Amino acid sequence: MQTIDDGSTIEITPEKPQLTTLRAAEFRPSAPRMDWRGRYARRLYLIDYVVGLVAASSALFLRFGPDAAQPFLLDYLLLTLLFPLAWIAVLAINRAYESRHLFVGTDEYARVVRSGLGLTATLAIFSFALDLRLARGYVIIALPMATLLDVGARYLYRQLLHRRWAAGERLHKVILVGHARAIADMARRLARESHHGLGIIGACVPPGAVDDELPGLPTVFGDFDNVAGAVSLSGADTVVVLSCPEIDGPALRRLAWQLERDEIDLIVASTLVDVAGDRTTIRPVDGLPMLHVEHPRLKGSSRLIKAAFDRVGAFVLLLLSMPVLLVLAALVAFGPGGRGPVIFRQERVGKDGRLFVLYKFRTMVVNAEARLQELRNLNDTDGELFKMRNDPRITPVGRWLRRLSLDELPQLLNVLKGDMSLVGPRPPLAREVAGYPADMRRRLAVKPGLTGLWQVSGRSDLSWDESIRLDLTYVENWSLAMDLAILARTVSAVVRSSGAY
Repeated sequence: MQTIDDGSTIEITPEKPQLTTLRAAEFRPSAPRMDWRGRYARRLYLIDYVVGLVAASSALFLRFGPDAAQPFLLDYLLLTLLFPLAWIAVLAINRAYESRHLFVGTDEYARVVRSGLGLTATLAIFSFALDLRLARGYVIIALPMATLLDVGARYLYRQLLHRRWAAGERLHKVILVGHARAIADMARRLARESHHGLGIIGACVPPGAVDDELPGLPTVFGDFDNVAGAVSLSGADTVVVLSCPEIDGPALRRLAWQLERDEIDLIVASTLVDVAGDRTTIRPVDGLPMLHVEHPRLKGSSRLIKAAFDRVGAFVLLLLSMPVLLVLAALVAFGPGGRGPVIFRQERVGKDGRLFVLYKFRTMVVNAEARLQELRNLNDTDGELFKMRNDPRITPVGRWLRRLSLDELPQLLNVLKGDMSLVGPRPPLAREVAGYPADMRRRLAVKPGLTGLWQVSGRSDLSWDESIRLDLTYVENWSLAMDLAILARTVSAVVRSSGAY
């Protein structure tokens, strides 16, 4: 049982263990539109001001020192005081405070990075045009620091919101409109991920289409003609319309007119699967909104940047982790579990189906592969992947290495060689790929990764279909900002050790 901001409670029923619903006895007339989004944006202004002031003050201190007495220092003091305002202005120009770019996804962080680059270019142009002699050390310190600090601060602030969403607070109370099976499928999709802010409280289906035995179907309030009444009865603030032939253009327009009186959000769910928002553009043609879908970024200069980022990042991480690697190698070589090679080598399938040898610290007994067949019927996962929570082949040291994902560190060599990327789909075995249907082979269009969406979303706790869907989502919607976000989330996923076995 959980409580939403307006006092209503959320109950998760035993029959529908993952479905968020409200008790019918506690439905109330339509509540005022949630204003927490406005408060969230206003607090971002304060966060950005503090970040700008800290970055500018640090640049002043580091560039000129604590005892600087140059006559022009007053100019830099004034610049330090004005810098946070300029930082906020550039962020506002880049629409970094608009609700549609906040809360989920990487678009917010990308806009912060673009703001840092834009302010750098603006200062360079003005200093050249007006012959201003800005200290380059001041600019080089202030702008990158402001960008990095702001991305980190916004990320932490968003995590606080996601924690409240996961606890059932500040959720959008949603009415789903569509066919029963489509509604049940959408409810299951939303139940898999708590960081969306949508709490389903009911549904509207076609007349006579209610199926009480359909798993995952929320409380049905009525048919398509009674959506506004369902919103008023339940206190919903959002209506999500799923694709169905009964709701055509005129019907959707009439529904929008009914909902706008109470400022109820209307969301039309597209039938597109795993396509990120930055790949779609709406262009009106004779009053009809046309949704244009751009092709995934599988080639071009951005991929060259990713390749350079991977090689440099892997080289730096190898240098920094060298002492840890030596200690772990000694534990594997001389720890309990039998003598054997320190590095386990296994053939995996890489980009475009090319085979490569993957490196890991050995976490199992030497004859683990020979014993695999006798354990096949004890698989704890579905699909082609074999995983056991209590695999008897894993050594005591290996279990500890897997729990903290330290056995994966030698794969930095694979990244350095170019076989893998820092972020990407999970590297599959050849026997797994042999069982792929045609659409799953799409995940081989990019290099496999040391980490990825599969790792930060639950790893071995995920179903086979869900892990494949996450890999395809990454392939279709890759961006450098997504890679950075996944790398940041990997740290918390490793600390939690969820799904690591």
